[in-house]
Amino acid sequence: MRCVIQRVSRAAVAIDGVERGAIGRGLMLLVGVEEGDAAADADWLAEKVARMRVFPDDEGKMNRSVVDVDGGLLAVSQFTLLASTQRGNRPGFARAARPEEAVPLYERFLAALERESGRPVARGVFAADMQVSLVNDGPVTILVDSRRRE
Repeated sequence: MRCVIQRVSRAAVAIDGVERGAIGRGLMLLVGVEEGDAAADADWLAEKVARMRVFPDDEGKMNRSVVDVDGGLLAVSQFTLLASTQRGNRPGFARAARPEEAVPLYERFLAALERESGRPVARGVFAADMQVSLVNDGPVTILVDSRRRE
């Protein structure tokens, strides 16, 4: 599984002009499920996100997690994170998991993240045409891949 973590001062997701989820200060997460991912990937990723220290401490160092700062969490499914761009100019998405595999793992990730963080996770709708807005704070943007755990 891949996750783009963005530290935000605010973020929201809307479908057909109707806001479905919004947060203030916290983490905006774009989450992609790769073919062959397993429950262990979802659980590992949720723990990593909840503990990721990307918020400043009193000295300005990134030393606090979203839990430490009582921040919000907004997750949006994003199969395009698995795009292959090696050949030609049109991205290929063969590595993205099919919905029957991706949906249960995405839902497992959300449940695990709620458990790990002790807070609800605002979210979009899987496979919907969504409009995401955010103000990236920093900017801080980090890519985490469950297949690259070293």
